Amino acid sequence: MNRLTSHRRFLTLSLALSMALSIACLGTARAARAAAATATAAPTATNPTQLKVLEGDYVIDNFKFASGETLPELRLHVTTLGKPHRDAQGHVDNAVLILHGTGGSGHNFLSDRFAGVLFGKGQLLDASRFYLILPDGIGHGKSSKPSDGLHAHFPQYSYDDMVAAQYALVTKELEVDHLRLIMGTSMGCMHAWMWAELHPDFTDALMPLACLPVQIAGRNRLWRDLVMDAIRNDPQWLQGDYRSEPIDGLRTAAGMLLIAGSAPIQMQSTLPTRDAADQFLKTYMDRELADLDANDLLYQVNASRDYDPSPDLEKIRAPVMWINSADDFINPPELGIAEREIKRVKNGRFVLLPASDQTHGHGTHTWAAVWQQYLGQLLDSSRPR
Repeated sequence: MNRLTSHRRFLTLSLALSMALSIACLGTARAARAAAATATAAPTATNPTQLKVLEGDYVIDNFKFASGETLPELRLHVTTLGKPHRDAQGHVDNAVLILHGTGGSGHNFLSDRFAGVLFGKGQLLDASRFYLILPDGIGHGKSSKPSDGLHAHFPQYSYDDMVAAQYALVTKELEVDHLRLIMGTSMGCMHAWMWAELHPDFTDALMPLACLPVQIAGRNRLWRDLVMDAIRNDPQWLQGDYRSEPIDGLRTAAGMLLIAGSAPIQMQSTLPTRDAADQFLKTYMDRELADLDANDLLYQVNASRDYDPSPDLEKIRAPVMWINSADDFINPPELGIAEREIKRVKNGRFVLLPASDQTHGHGTHTWAAVWQQYLGQLLDSSRPR
């Protein structure tokens, strides 16, 4: 049985979001800071701090995970903007679900470079016209996660669990029976593919940003293994029951996240000397190590272990506008996977953004000015009759 906690009372907040470094890259907010650490955000027409934001928690009782484990209370945190609108038949027709990346949260999308470009008056996802839903995935943000107290005894969640919980949140708590659009960045991009296959008639359009709809293998799997092994092999990890963070393991993990989320052109231009690069690395590590929890990070990376939507791509019915960037370390274009797999998506289009001084490696997914024209095309072509 699902129920709401007292936090169900959504509070109106005016969120002061600063520092462009708070977005998600790698899917993670941390790697985005790596990719765009010293970049300057382009001027935008909307100040995200002026947007009216609602937040709340939804609790699912006795949530059963794919692993067979059960959590007595699974808390999902959600941020929303705008209000749902129902058509003549009573169906919600303006809801947009936006899914964050690994290590991030729904708040990642309230930055100048995303909300400032998309959510303002007259912009593509104008919050006065659309109902914008920004959930925190299991293990992320203010949703239930290992560091809440269970540590390594928290259920071993997977992407299947995260998508199932998102669906429950959208349909039962928010009472949304249809989505105008699903967008997702990095991990959220992968979740978007899963949504489209599991619920093919639930959305009018799909915009995955910065991922591939295939099993995670090759170098993509290896760097994830290195992150997890660094934590597990630290003597201070103590099988997850540490009293203080396993700092050596976290330092190696943070270094891997930095490289995976890096943008070569941006880093070369903003860190043009040895001294600049060395100083940046010290500042980056000091900040990240103060922020990271080893179990949370380990679970977040491990959640991708059985992701593989490739067998069912033909089931997708909604129009798809899929965007990757050529300087993405995690999803390198030379593999040719995107060009091969998009042929199996009936109404799919793939766009590869060339690497330039406007792209930001994997984190290009959150720089909306770079790809918003394609979002406009998708919204136009998928407009319900």
